[in-house]
Amino acid sequence: MKFIKVGAAVLNQTPLDWEGNKHNIIAAITEAKAQAVSILCLPELCIPGYGCEDAFYAPSLHQTSLEVLQEILPSTKGIIVALGLPLVLQNKLFNTVCLVADGKIIGFVAKRFLAGNGVYYEPRWFMPWKQGETSWIEISGQKYPVGDYYFNIGGVKIGFEICEDAWVANRPGRFLYESGIDLILNPSASHFAFNKLDIRKRFVLEGSRAFGVGYVYANLLGNESGRLIFDGGAMIASNGQMIAVGERLSFENWQVTTAVMDLELNRLVQITNRVPFEKAANEDYCLFASFDFPEMNPEFQKPILKEWETSPTLQEEEFARAVALALFDYLRKSYSSGFVISLSGGADSAAVSVLCRLAIDLGIESIGWEAFTDKLGFIPDIKEHKSPEALAKRLITCAYQASDNSGDITRNAAEQLAKAIHATYDFLYVGDLIETYEKIISEALGRALTWEQDDIAKQNIQARVRAPSVWMLANIKNALLLSTSNRSEAAVGYATMDGDTSGGLSPIAGIDKAFLRQWLKWMETQGVAGTWKIPALSFVNDQQPTAELRPQSSNQTDEGDLMPYDILDEIEEHAIRDKKPPKECFWLLKAKHQENYSDAQLRQWTDKFFKLWSRNQWKRERYAPSFHVDDKNLDPKTWCRYPILSGGFQRELKDLWKE
Repeated sequence: MKFIKVGAAVLNQTPLDWEGNKHNIIAAITEAKAQAVSILCLPELCIPGYGCEDAFYAPSLHQTSLEVLQEILPSTKGIIVALGLPLVLQNKLFNTVCLVADGKIIGFVAKRFLAGNGVYYEPRWFMPWKQGETSWIEISGQKYPVGDYYFNIGGVKIGFEICEDAWVANRPGRFLYESGIDLILNPSASHFAFNKLDIRKRFVLEGSRAFGVGYVYANLLGNESGRLIFDGGAMIASNGQMIAVGERLSFENWQVTTAVMDLELNRLVQITNRVPFEKAANEDYCLFASFDFPEMNPEFQKPILKEWETSPTLQEEEFARAVALALFDYLRKSYSSGFVISLSGGADSAAVSVLCRLAIDLGIESIGWEAFTDKLGFIPDIKEHKSPEALAKRLITCAYQASDNSGDITRNAAEQLAKAIHATYDFLYVGDLIETYEKIISEALGRALTWEQDDIAKQNIQARVRAPSVWMLANIKNALLLSTSNRSEAAVGYATMDGDTSGGLSPIAGIDKAFLRQWLKWMETQGVAGTWKIPALSFVNDQQPTAELRPQSSNQTDEGDLMPYDILDEIEEHAIRDKKPPKECFWLLKAKHQENYSDAQLRQWTDKFFKLWSRNQWKRERYAPSFHVDDKNLDPKTWCRYPILSGGFQRELKDLWKE
């Protein structure tokens, strides 16, 4: 029997933070060595950070990545480590992983399949490596092999699938299998999305089973560069069995997951599968190096999942934990001293406020009080606050900004929620500002403004006058102003530009209204891990969503202005995600809702959606950055591009109304 101990490290990196990234890498390597790990896999592009974007074009980035690699080498004495970095070869840039053994570079493997869909733009910066090609690169006067290689280190054959490589049908593991590989390492940068974990588990397990290998998967962790949330979740499988699983959505800077693997058992599977000898014997693409593996006793491990990961309400729990982690990382990486939210008493601002409090509670649960406050050590007085409640009051400011159209119900809901999460609460009356602006414009026009003639303008000025005061609070407190718009509103432009869209970050702009309302009910009655629930959310949940921008006598509601949110979200999914024309969207709605709504009503809502979608792309272009948590995001910078000016589906909408 040949037992080896392998490890997967997840890292919370930051693009271009050379010293911080290096510190996390060396800390993970040190921990792995302390646990007697022989082979350690680190995440994709972990040296410069995955999200460098067009900074990848900078020659200084390539050079600094190599310098940091050299600085890390002394820490790899006595261990084999896979490190991700960009590499320039013949004036082309490649996404590579460097395999280091006992303090020495053995070679570089380049990624073959680049991620270029959704939030990923790797083909913009990198070239894909061609199967079977090899080359050499000179670094500091010494030549190293680079290309489509596998490695024989001390008698253990190691190959790579780099993130996207494992997501395609023609994955490199098929060819590594023909060479009798013992171990596949997968350095990844795979962002969090609902239900994505199951897909990762499948390709890890299937790769280990089908290829008869050990499989080590290492992912990034946290809000690395602003929009993407990486959930970590290291995995180690052997012969189709998951033998170790790392914690997901941790607030740590790094974590190492380890397992002892029986290589002979995997080799037995390959023997019984009878791999063709003529291919397995081909060593043209094999790099050799000596390494003394310590003798290991077998350790039989069972994957340990947190209790919340086995919950039937996993999606709500995942959302809470993912966005809480993202908010905390965004706060500390932007060196902001807190959050400011314009708390209207409605669902969206309530969700954002609750998520800010969860960033505190879940962070303390994850890494402990001292580590949590140490991470916020740039805030001068942070250590003076001795409880989560005191921290919440220091870090979260909620402002209810009333006009003459605001009601007692929303004011009470805002007050009760701010009290429940222990936020600092401010009541600001903006009615006089609205009156002043209307008077100025009335004098300029030479007439009085009326609801009959100036409805949209009178609504929008109420939203816009609220922006300067919360911006001022954010500036004074060196805090991060959070916009509270959701994806359903973004789809149809149901938001006031420079009003309720104001902010440096829009945490829920990627989430539909229906899910947010469902999540708030869950937070009211069940809560995260059954512990952090907020009964005061009943004051929010018992209302119909309303902008409260018309007089109270109008009984304004969001769904009255637009359409039922479930219908809006369904049209958005069919039209934007699935690219269906208006008539097909109507057919799909009719098949599901014909018992509740007439054909004419469904056609009208479909028509309205497509018109509003086309007219409001300019608003989506100006939204603050948002987090990606599913495959329906409308962010035009990183997901869903659409022309600002277009024909507006005129031909297609005529077809919609034909019988």
